[in-house]
Amino acid sequence: MRLSIVVPTYNERQNIRPLIERIGGALEGMPYELIFVDDSTDGTDTVVAEYGKRAPRIRLVHRQGVRGLATAVVEGIRRAKGEVVSVLDGDLQHPPEVLPLLLEALERTGSDIAVASRNIHGGSYEAFTFMRRVASRSATLLARALLSRARAVSDPMSGFFAVRREAIERVVLRPRGYKILLEILVRGRLGRAVEVPYRFRSRGGGRSKLAARQQWEFLLHLVDLVTVQPDDLRLVRYCLVGASGALVNMAVVWALVAHRSYYLHAGIVAVVTATTWNFLLNDMFTWRDRRSPSLRAKALRYVQYWTVTGVTSTGQIVLLFLLTTAGLPYLISNAVGIGFAAVGNFWCNARWTWRPSRPAIARAIYEGLRLDTSASIAPAKVSGD
Repeated sequence: MRLSIVVPTYNERQNIRPLIERIGGALEGMPYELIFVDDSTDGTDTVVAEYGKRAPRIRLVHRQGVRGLATAVVEGIRRAKGEVVSVLDGDLQHPPEVLPLLLEALERTGSDIAVASRNIHGGSYEAFTFMRRVASRSATLLARALLSRARAVSDPMSGFFAVRREAIERVVLRPRGYKILLEILVRGRLGRAVEVPYRFRSRGGGRSKLAARQQWEFLLHLVDLVTVQPDDLRLVRYCLVGASGALVNMAVVWALVAHRSYYLHAGIVAVVTATTWNFLLNDMFTWRDRRSPSLRAKALRYVQYWTVTGVTSTGQIVLLFLLTTAGLPYLISNAVGIGFAAVGNFWCNARWTWRPSRPAIARAIYEGLRLDTSASIAPAKVSGD
């Protein structure tokens, strides 16, 4: 069997018939199984069971006392028999007609996962209100900022995708809430990802299950995932080093100004001291897997680190001067400058001073007859940004 389709459902009774018919129409002539993992209380399971009696390819897993979209998908993946496992919602917001494109994209690019994306050319949030779109974009930006593998696709919040089963076999998935794709991107054995555009549709019936609880679970899920990949844990280490450097910087500024030094001179001395402190800790702690192998290599990286820091520190000193001249206390002005410098330092040093040997996940975009490929996990351009 080539394809297994997992559909998590919760009170989607009125959408079952059109969903099954549209999937059948989209995949006519193709071998597949359709697995409904149902947590419903409205009789959705009864409707699915009736279809299952007439069509053996339709399977029902009805859970009692358990609820959660992501865990339902994991249960469906565990029972799947296909070489490829696809996931889509049961509310018709994910058009089943995109399924053949996901499979074609996997084959043509040799990718491990194909993601239906709303954020590339040809995709859209047709059904989203303005506030829902803001929330979705905010969640996307947060995930991509914290998780390096979330940057392999433009829409890591998508719930519509197809993945080769071998890429997730024997992988322990521990999702929270409803963002199963993030879990697979971070924990799966993925070498290449491809995106296919789609338009997020209005619900076929019923009502949305998204609530404040799901948003809280999403944040907890991010906390879980940030410790999985070394590059993501690196950000936590970098923040700890940066916090210690900020204390060193502030202490030097305070001590020198207290001894009647001019605040601008004090800021320059503080930058030199804190930068050297941060370099040594980052080399030993943050990028310890890429630690300088010799004194010569360490010296070269120190020069590179200073080159990066020279640019960002210039901005820090300019902010210190401008904000203090404008009337802000010098310590607050200095703290704002530190924040500006910290973001630029991490981004540049991760890509130059302690350069990675290869990208984590290569990326491709599939749009019908046009195929763009890239061996980079740099963030994709998001339409509408």
